[in-house]
Amino acid sequence: MADTIIKTNLEYKDWLKGIKQSFLQTQLKAAISVNTALLEFYWQLGGEIVEKQKSAQWGDGFLAQLSHDLIAEFPDIKGFSKRNLEQIRQWCRYWTADSSIALQAVAQLVQIPWGHNLIIISKCPNHVEALFYVQNTLKHGWSRNVLVHQIESGLYQRDAKAITNFEQTLPPLQSDLALQTLKDPYIFDFLNLTHDYNERELEQALTQHITQFLLELGAGFAYVGKQVPLTVASKDFYLDLLFYHLKLRSYVVIELKSGDFTPEHTGKLNFYLTAIDKQLKTEHDNPSIGLLLCKQKDKLVAEYALCDIHKPIGISAYQLTQALPENLKSSLPSIEEIEAEFAQPLPDRNVR
Repeated sequence: MADTIIKTNLEYKDWLKGIKQSFLQTQLKAAISVNTALLEFYWQLGGEIVEKQKSAQWGDGFLAQLSHDLIAEFPDIKGFSKRNLEQIRQWCRYWTADSSIALQAVAQLVQIPWGHNLIIISKCPNHVEALFYVQNTLKHGWSRNVLVHQIESGLYQRDAKAITNFEQTLPPLQSDLALQTLKDPYIFDFLNLTHDYNERELEQALTQHITQFLLELGAGFAYVGKQVPLTVASKDFYLDLLFYHLKLRSYVVIELKSGDFTPEHTGKLNFYLTAIDKQLKTEHDNPSIGLLLCKQKDKLVAEYALCDIHKPIGISAYQLTQALPENLKSSLPSIEEIEAEFAQPLPDRNVR
């Protein structure tokens, strides 16, 4: 009877919930602490391996012996395989090749998992790009799969590249954050659309894959709805997609275009932002932001179109499929080779 009373007591339930949360936080802190300590050890070990091989003129056979001796002493530790020792050396060499960035990087490197570190050095051609992914992994808590997706989709090259009027229409701090929020182009390679799709099909496909779409948009976006109705002067209008950005504290209206950008698009989006600010925005929200996604845009035309627009709008292109990987390009014929092939006369079928 007493057990039943305790189990149903609200004060006890709240206290139990607090204990569970506290323990989970303790487990997380312990895991982070263990990871940091292990990677600090790896960093020291990698540096010593590099120096020993220089000073003692030891070849790679030394790593096999070191692995054997360490495993004999610590048989339950998986990190002392020859392969992992080679990766530790490679990791240390990668970052110490640029002394100006090594000291800045190491304090952050040891805070992300070892597997993440190996992915970053294997896929990033330079230290600046690698550090970008290290910092964003720390900031957003990316899993290994998400990290791979962000690198392979070229997030570093696309980040903060959209054409906007944010500097002219937003306060400095919000302008900087808004600029960092947008990309150009956006990669929608998770969609399977026919060549002649329209805006509605694109919108439906994006909302059907909303998880991947939110990942591509980036951290902070919360989905509000599609074809969101607005009534102005007894006329109904519908927003393609509406989001709320938690850090910007702003509504974000996304308009989708299956064709190329034209200046008329910004006028329509400007109208929608005015309606959102008057009907949905509260005193706690910042000015609403518009994002126009189109197949292609001309930089100068886009800049002119935004010149006298007083609402914050960004213009980005999107791609439905990624470019072919470099290792496949070499195995495919060039346009010139295809044209040359078609230019050749057909064989005479009557010749035996």
